Amino acid sequence: MTERSLSAPRLQSERKRQAREPFTACLAALLALIALPSFVRAQAPPLQSDPGAPYTIQVNVDVVVLRATAQDRKNVLVSGLNQDNFQVYEDGALQSIKYFSHEDVPVTVGLVVDNSGSMQPKRPDVILAALGFARSSNPQDQMFVVNFNEKVSFGLPENTPFTDQVTQLEVALSRAAPKGETALYDAVAAALEHLKNGTRDKKVLIIVSDGGDNASKHKLTEIMALVGQANVIIYTIGIFDDEDADRNPGVLKRLAKDTGGEAFLPESLKDVTPICERIARDIRSQYTIAYVPTNRKRDGTHRVIQVKASAPGHGRLLVRTRTGYFAPSALSSKAAKAFDRHEIQD
Repeated sequence: MTERSLSAPRLQSERKRQAREPFTACLAALLALIALPSFVRAQAPPLQSDPGAPYTIQVNVDVVVLRATAQDRKNVLVSGLNQDNFQVYEDGALQSIKYFSHEDVPVTVGLVVDNSGSMQPKRPDVILAALGFARSSNPQDQMFVVNFNEKVSFGLPENTPFTDQVTQLEVALSRAAPKGETALYDAVAAALEHLKNGTRDKKVLIIVSDGGDNASKHKLTEIMALVGQANVIIYTIGIFDDEDADRNPGVLKRLAKDTGGEAFLPESLKDVTPICERIARDIRSQYTIAYVPTNRKRDGTHRVIQVKASAPGHGRLLVRTRTGYFAPSALSSKAAKAFDRHEIQD
């Protein structure tokens, strides 16, 4: 039917409908993405024609992206592996790898540092270690600092959400005076929220604490739920006092294990700087693996992920990555469809 054969009201309605179609499709897609925190848009390999430009991966919906670290039996990082060296399982079912890379990509990194009263004598070593991490990191990394005691504060100025400057990080780490109690869970929640503002595809938190919490509004169950949805890698460094009754290394281990990071419990403060440098190498040596789940149900259930790897000369390797994710809910699709129907009928 041509425009000439339509009546004037119908012609105007048809033009409005055609003009809305791209906008409606775009918003429906955005609704779906907002509801899929454990899924990302990933398929094409990363393109980085301009070294100074933000690093992004362009991808399609319903692709699970993993950041994996491979180590041999001596805990030495193994590089040079290819896609055929890895097998990915979801709920025990072998998955087909759709995207694979091993590149040093820039990341958004949050340094979450305990500034409660018990940390006062350890503060100089902690700051020195954090700066060692920054110097060993990718120059294009975006970094920020969360200081916490019973209150949570950001170390950088309000108009500077991220930095790649070591001097700015040093000031940010030194701003809060060690005192008071410990609100670790609130600090992690604030850091996870701030990570969303970063423009790097890969997100990391490094937590320096004794794992104890005696002042947070959030509960551990809430934090683990947030972590499970954030696709963030968490490394933890436990610094303890023998007389500290609130210390909880179990929390630090759990945060690291569930996200594919690693927990470190150094016996001496002198070990903290080498640990931070090791974390920086770990982040820069990770593999990116993406797959489309064979289970396409949008039922909101938790899916267990296991990644295995082997290589000639190494045998079976230890692979660290996140242990699972929550599938999207069918409500996300219903919301998008309802929005689409509303727009068309308007």
